[in-house]
Amino acid sequence: MKDNFGLYDALAGMFAGARESVLTLDEFLVGLQGRSYAFAILALNVPNCIPTGIPWLSTITGVPMLLLLVQFFAGRPVPSLPRAIGRRGLSRGKLQTCLARARRSIRWLEDTVHARHEAWVNGLPRRMLLLAWSANILLLALPIPFDNLFPAYAILFFCFALIEDDGAMAMLGWLLTLVTAIWTVFLFMVGHAAITAAISALRGFIFG
Repeated sequence: MKDNFGLYDALAGMFAGARESVLTLDEFLVGLQGRSYAFAILALNVPNCIPTGIPWLSTITGVPMLLLLVQFFAGRPVPSLPRAIGRRGLSRGKLQTCLARARRSIRWLEDTVHARHEAWVNGLPRRMLLLAWSANILLLALPIPFDNLFPAYAILFFCFALIEDDGAMAMLGWLLTLVTAIWTVFLFMVGHAAITAAISALRGFIFG
């Protein structure tokens, strides 16, 4: 079993330094020790886990996730951001203050998500997980009404599984993937029935 990632300690190490110095996005991703893709996709996905009702939010956040996946499967060690974005950052002073305030929440997350049942995140199960992870991200990016929340949570749990080698989180991700598949089929069936009924009504109005 692997040691826990130690998110708080990793963040504290990256944020350490003169308070007036700036930590760029590029430096932040490099400092995530090989977990940069799952962490970046997790960060982009979080808004979709909250039912805000913002139009096109899943597509706006899903497309960058797809671009990150392309780089991930291409074998890049860390995501490559456009220079104008990668050089942006925040002062370490602000980051240190935020980290201090979030310490209890981060410690709780570390206790909740940790390495266990690793057979679910190694070998063939890991490859299958990556395929399901990618499929959920693709589905999230598509502009399908009412089909955002379930894949968003599946992506969330898969990200946790990849970050911490947590098989329990992988199981939850698979469960939400199954729910997503059933819900998506239901939506397509309802949509097809609604379109068929509308066409029949229109034909009756025109030719009736």
